[in-house]
Amino acid sequence: MANWVTGKIIKNHKWTDALFSLILEAPIKPFIAGQYAKLALEINGLRIQRAYSYVNAPNDNQLEFYLVTVPEGKLSPHLKALKPGDPIYVTEEAAGFFVLEELPDCETLWMLSTGTAIGPFLSILQFSENLPPFNEIILVHAVRYGEDFSYLPLMKALEKKYQGKLKIQTIVSRENKTGSLTGRIPALIESGQLEQAVKAKIDPTSSHVMLCGNPQMVKDTQQLLKIQRGMDKHLRCKAGHITSEQYW
Repeated sequence: MANWVTGKIIKNHKWTDALFSLILEAPIKPFIAGQYAKLALEINGLRIQRAYSYVNAPNDNQLEFYLVTVPEGKLSPHLKALKPGDPIYVTEEAAGFFVLEELPDCETLWMLSTGTAIGPFLSILQFSENLPPFNEIILVHAVRYGEDFSYLPLMKALEKKYQGKLKIQTIVSRENKTGSLTGRIPALIESGQLEQAVKAKIDPTSSHVMLCGNPQMVKDTQQLLKIQRGMDKHLRCKAGHITSEQYW
């Protein structure tokens, strides 16, 4: 059973009508970049909880989570309404294996995300102390509309920080936006547009792909990479080329 601690909201940053970030303080145990916690509120006498990935680096005392409001959801509308000073429950220990320590060695690391699933990648990249010596890292963020790139300034700052080792590619599915590809991640891999845009290849001999996002994107991309590129899911008992985590 999870051990809960009580945190305090520091800031609720509303990016759009649907997207917001909670910044809070809580006496949690150390976590690994890429892991997630559960957030909870007492609603009508019940503790309603959901899992959310950390956006902040493990050495940052201010905890950050990137969320989307589900209009009929049991928890997210209540989280969106939180104000500075409000209490919130957080699991004391983080969970999850979507971390660099679980990956096999590779030359090129592909980080493919949709929506709020950019969060764990930002945590990993902000905590550069534990990064293996990759030749290059490709960070891909796909959203529906251009206004949904809440963390694009941070992504650009990280790109500059890594001095050529990190490449950023944005994708928009429902409108055309200058500087972004248009479409869905699986289709852009299949057509070759994604690799052409970042001037890198998804190659089973040198690449590892981390997938984080909506279940359909994860499923479709895994299937495509297996059929088109001969890439398999990475398991602890058997090294592979794809590590994935789904956001519901």
